[in-house]
Amino acid sequence: MKIAILRALLVAVVSPAVWAAPDTPVVDVYKSPTCGCCSKWVDHLKANGFTVRSHNTNDVVAHKSRLGVPFGYGSCHTAQVGSYLVEGHVPAKEIKRLLKEKSSARGLAVPGMVAGSPGMETDERKDAYDVFLVNKDGSTKTYAHYL
Repeated sequence: MKIAILRALLVAVVSPAVWAAPDTPVVDVYKSPTCGCCSKWVDHLKANGFTVRSHNTNDVVAHKSRLGVPFGYGSCHTAQVGSYLVEGHVPAKEIKRLLKEKSSARGLAVPGMVAGSPGMETDERKDAYDVFLVNKDGSTKTYAHYL
């Protein structure tokens, strides 16, 4: 009887942790140790259910090159989720969509540091911007538009 109770307690304690395991891969973020908006973007990802490993580096460009960020599409931080690159202030919603679609693309990019994008929120300004799908050949197309 005591063994049955212990088993039931063990299942009750362990199972919720297993059920709560994230269904998305870990996001590795490569950023400058002094960039505040990068940290805010990391917070945005965490608030949207991602597990994030943040890597402070003084050579973010090396990661952009390694992951294949096209020239002119760079931002202040670069990330990798599974086999995909995520460049700049890409909304978590679009990363989840990419992962769900299992696209054959290289990843997503939001060039620059657009006011109003995740991590770049301000009270005074919110600019329209595009999230670009980066194809394997380095070409891009609009994946989502934000007003």
